[in-house]
Amino acid sequence: METQNIPTRRELFTGFFGIGIVGFGGVLPLVHHMLVLRKGWLTDAEFTELLGLGQILPGPNVVNLSVAVGGRFHGASGALLAFSGLLLAPFCIAMLLVSLYQQYRGLPALQQVLAGLAPAATGLIFGMGLRLAAKLERSSWCIALAVATFVAIGLLHWPLLPLLLVMVPLAVTLAWHLQQKEPT
Repeated sequence: METQNIPTRRELFTGFFGIGIVGFGGVLPLVHHMLVLRKGWLTDAEFTELLGLGQILPGPNVVNLSVAVGGRFHGASGALLAFSGLLLAPFCIAMLLVSLYQQYRGLPALQQVLAGLAPAATGLIFGMGLRLAAKLERSSWCIALAVATFVAIGLLHWPLLPLLLVMVPLAVTLAWHLQQKEPT
């Protein structure tokens, strides 16, 4: 192991707790900064190796990474402490929000806030979809599948899971079939 700084169990917990406080997802750059640059617990190569392990395991990458880092330094207890540290703050915040919602869900002001958030969230998702669509292949069959999926979900309100169970294999089969026809 090339690592110079070996964290204590308390440092593992508090380090990952700090990451858990600052973000609900999308924290991989913060984890890298903490583990490699600030604390020096891992080298860049070690971080990449453990992140790769976290990516092939089922579950969120950062959660898997916390378990791997904790386990590397302190075995099962370290894995449990790093995992707990990472998830404790978001869990408590989510439970607090649920409790507050349960208590105040009937307030007209809260209903107005939530009603205002729905279009904003829809706009963010739509904007992300447009950015992703800009990078997609512009073939007629891709456009037809995208439009059909939008119509089925957005306008006809068909259930998502059964539709995906049909559309994903259809899209993969079409892409594979058309790729086989292309001259090499």
